[in-house]
Amino acid sequence: MLSRLAAHGDRPALLAGGVEHSYRELLSAAAAVATSLRAARGDLAGERVALLAEPGRDFVASLLAIWSVGAIAVPLALSHPEAERTWLIEDSGASVVLSAAGVRALPTGGAPAAEAVDPPALLIYTSGTTSRPKGVVWSHGMLTWQLETLTRAWGWRADDRTLLALPLHHVHGLVNVLLCCLWAGARCEVLPRFDPEAVWERLAAGEVSVWMAVPTLYHRLLGAWDAAPPAQRERWAAGARGLRLAVSGSAALPAPLFERWAALAGRPPLERYGMTEIGMALSNPLDGERVAGSVGSPLPGVEVRRVDEQGQPVAAGETGELEVRGPGVFQTYWRRPAETAAFRDGWFRTGDVAVCEHGRYRLLGRASQDIVKTGGYKVSALEIEAVLLGHPAVAECAVVGLADPEWGERVGAAVVLAPGARVDLEGLRSWAREHLAPYKLPTRLVVLSELPKNALGKVVKGELRGRFGEGDESAG
Repeated sequence: MLSRLAAHGDRPALLAGGVEHSYRELLSAAAAVATSLRAARGDLAGERVALLAEPGRDFVASLLAIWSVGAIAVPLALSHPEAERTWLIEDSGASVVLSAAGVRALPTGGAPAAEAVDPPALLIYTSGTTSRPKGVVWSHGMLTWQLETLTRAWGWRADDRTLLALPLHHVHGLVNVLLCCLWAGARCEVLPRFDPEAVWERLAAGEVSVWMAVPTLYHRLLGAWDAAPPAQRERWAAGARGLRLAVSGSAALPAPLFERWAALAGRPPLERYGMTEIGMALSNPLDGERVAGSVGSPLPGVEVRRVDEQGQPVAAGETGELEVRGPGVFQTYWRRPAETAAFRDGWFRTGDVAVCEHGRYRLLGRASQDIVKTGGYKVSALEIEAVLLGHPAVAECAVVGLADPEWGERVGAAVVLAPGARVDLEGLRSWAREHLAPYKLPTRLVVLSELPKNALGKVVKGELRGRFGEGDESAG
C-alpha cells in the first residue's frame, strides 16, 4: 500500500478542514507517527494498535504508520461510548492506542498475532446488529485484492474526486471510499459531518465525480431536495447529473429511493453487496442495466452459491442462503474459533437469503432477522418494507417477526411518518392489499419518531422488536 501511494508523488490526496494534503505529505506524516510508535513500544510486529482519530490527515497518516511498523490497525468509532471502545480495545488485545492525544502504550496488551504467510493488516469489527461485535481479520493480501478489484470494477481513476461522509471503522467508508480513492491516486474530500445541504452544494459545484453512501443518506438528500426552492433544486439536480458514479450499499436501497435518484441524476445508483467478512462480493455493472432491488452479479474471482437449510445447493430460480468464497474472503475471526469453524467446505455462510433472477442477485434479507415465518410461510421483510415505503404517509419503515403462539410469528411494521402525515394499521393494510399477499400484510403497527440504527444506518432489528408493546396497533 505504501509503495503504491508513494508513486502518486505530489498529487493532491486529501482535503480536510479546508487544508489540502498531497500523497507525499501523507507519507511524510506517516513516517513521523511510525517513529513515535517505535519509541513508545519498540517492536510492534503483529501487535494490534487501536486507532481513534477524526477522518482526515491524522487518520490516514496513523493508518499508514501502523502498517509500516508491521502492526495490525484496529479502527475505532469516535461516536461509540467510552465503555464500548474500552471493550473493543480489550477484545483486540491492543498494546497501543493511537489518537489525537498521541501514542499511549497499554500494559495489558496481548501477544503478537501468530505469524502468517500473508500478515494481517486490519482488525475490523462487525456492526453487531444481531450479536456482540466480532473482530474480522483482514490480511494485506485480502485488502490488496479488494482494492485492485473494486477500482477496476467501478472505474476509479486518478482524476476522480469523492466526498467522504461515512465512518472509517467499517468497510464501506474505509475501503470502498477512502482506500480505493487513494489506491487510484484520486482526491478524497473529507466532510466534518454529513449535512445534506452541504453535500448538495459540493455536488452542485461540479467537482465531485464519485459519491458513495448508505440508503439513509440518500433518503436525507432527497428530503432536503424536496424542501428546497425550485431554482436550488435544479442546481442541485445538475450536480447529481454531473456524477459519473453514485453507489449505495451497507443496507438494502428501497425501490422508491432507487427510482427517485435515477430520475433526478439521469442514471440509477449502483448497488453492491458485501459485508465485513467478505468485503465486496457482488456488484451491479459500471456500464449496463441496473435494476431496483438487485445487488448485481459476482465480482471477478468471486464464487457464490445458494443453499437450503441442509447446506445443499438449490435449483436455479429458488431461494437459498448465500455462500461466498474467493480471494477477498477473510480466513478467521479474532480469537473466535467456534464462529470461524462455521465455514462450510471453504464457503463462508453469509446468513443472507437470496434469489438469482436473470443472472442478477436479489436479497430477501437475513435468515435470522429478515425472514418472517408466519403461518407456514416464509416471508421477506425486505419485500414488505419496499411496498410500505410506497405509501405516501410512510417516510421510513422496518418489518420484523414478532413471536406469536398461533402463527409462529406475526408481521410487525414500525414506521416513521412523513411530515404532517397520519396512518393507522387498517388503512395501511387496506392500501397494501393491492401489492401484497394476505399472509404478508402487517398485523402489528407502531409509529416511531425514528428507527434505531447503527453508525452505517442499518436498522437494529433486535432493538426494534422491543418498541412493540401496549402502544402499538394490532389486527386479529
